[in-house]
Amino acid sequence: MKTLIINGSPRKNGDTTSLIEVFVNHLDGEYKIIDTYYCNIGPCIDCRYCWKNEGCSSKDGWTELHTYILECDNVVIASPIYFSELTGELLSKMSKLQAYWAARFYRKEEIIKKKKKGGIILVGGNDGSNEIPTETAKCLLDHMNANDIFDVVCSHNTDVVAAIDDEEAVGGAKKLADFFNEVTA
Repeated sequence: MKTLIINGSPRKNGDTTSLIEVFVNHLDGEYKIIDTYYCNIGPCIDCRYCWKNEGCSSKDGWTELHTYILECDNVVIASPIYFSELTGELLSKMSKLQAYWAARFYRKEEIIKKKKKGGIILVGGNDGSNEIPTETAKCLLDHMNANDIFDVVCSHNTDVVAAIDDEEAVGGAKKLADFFNEVTA
């Protein structure tokens, strides 16, 4: 089993990372973490190469990530909530999913044939809602063919309690791993 984790946090030892660590410590199989603030993936530049060709015109870290997306069984979007949304850096990198959209709607091709399970891990202070970032994460997961999505794991009071001390969020991260570990027929 292969799991892709897309981490939208700039903090290497922050609340998002702490829940990712709980999750991977209970996860079977291999996993790959893409730290969007530290990877070599540029944003989509709307060059429209993907309207007529498979892949992306820019040759950066997206090529390797694309290969893993095709192979993996599970995908997790993990992010702090900034202004009631996923982080800009995560959204910037994932804008390259435009190539999958273009394949589907312009070239009438399904690039990602393998169905995947999906998960969402969100952390943030208690001044907003997780509704918008949840919907955005579901949209990103859908473009990677992850439609069987587990309940959102959210620690939404990190201005007062660290995510690692949020028993409900820690339990949710473990349950997300269990959901991925289940063999589906």
